[in-house]
Amino acid sequence: MSREPDRRRPSPEPVRRRLSRPAGALAATLVLALAVTGCGGGTDTAAPTDRPAAKPAADRVEPLAGPAPRPGLPATVPSADGHDVTVRKADRIVPLTGSLSEIVFSLGLGDRVVARDITATFEQAAKLPVVTRAHDVSAENVLSLKPDVVLADTSTGPAEAIGQIRAAGIPVVTYKPATRMADVGTRIDAVAAALGVRKAGDALKSRTAQRIKAVEKDIPHTGDRPRVAFLYLRGSASVYLIGGAGSGADSLIEAAGGIDAGKESGLTKDFTPITSEALAKAAPDVILVMRKGLESVGGIDGLVKIPGVAQTPAGMDRRVAAVDDGVLLNFGPRTDAVLRSLVRQIHAEGK
Repeated sequence: MSREPDRRRPSPEPVRRRLSRPAGALAATLVLALAVTGCGGGTDTAAPTDRPAAKPAADRVEPLAGPAPRPGLPATVPSADGHDVTVRKADRIVPLTGSLSEIVFSLGLGDRVVARDITATFEQAAKLPVVTRAHDVSAENVLSLKPDVVLADTSTGPAEAIGQIRAAGIPVVTYKPATRMADVGTRIDAVAAALGVRKAGDALKSRTAQRIKAVEKDIPHTGDRPRVAFLYLRGSASVYLIGGAGSGADSLIEAAGGIDAGKESGLTKDFTPITSEALAKAAPDVILVMRKGLESVGGIDGLVKIPGVAQTPAGMDRRVAAVDDGVLLNFGPRTDAVLRSLVRQIHAEGK
């Protein structure tokens, strides 16, 4: 899913990416939740009312037009874990997050990708072997595919597996998880540099920025901004979190012309367990969820049964915005689609 509360932190795969990569016991709880429920895929689709949502469009990424770029290697790039990494070949690429996979495929290098993380849910990656176990990387599976380069977030783990891959002589480039709109272009640049396709990176960054700008023109600027609370839900594992500052959803909500209700109410952590008191203080007009999360609690009928939800303005009006797990928190080339979906759903009454 697109950026999850981290595999081990609580950011929901995008949550990533990332829900802000919570740590400690909360992160461990999220890993369990993800292991039990898995991650969903899809493009931007919504369920703002009690009516069943329309069937999602095909979940695909859009590579750059024209011939695939030819990597100009070797390239030496900084890795977020403190290493300078030299990539000498990129015929066999293994991205270990769904968001990184999205960028690689969008650059036009999808035919070089030989494995995927469980959160890479888009159609072009569907037949690739999965080299994670409930988000934990299997070094043995990765090495068996003889990769030329492995791309990962600093939240990817366990650390022993990443170390084992490096010890085998495979270049591993890590990136800080994306949590803000400003990270979109930076991530594209960094991945393109590691794979020796800087010109393609420039083109993809430009295309993505133009599409985001086009969506921004349609954001309503009249009336009160809606208060939107992002709830990360995994009902089968009894995980119920509300997003705050740094969750990733806060940046998207604000970019869509809303107010992040969790952040505005004073939640300084990326994710906090839901309580009736926290929801009352946040007082959201709209609740934002991942589609699989909504399904895991039994849809809107189940959502309003979570203590405190029915008493919020959003709960009383049953105003729920849903975006597919595989794209919501990716902060990648499909961010414009996420933003367009949010604008449409949280401003349901129009301009």
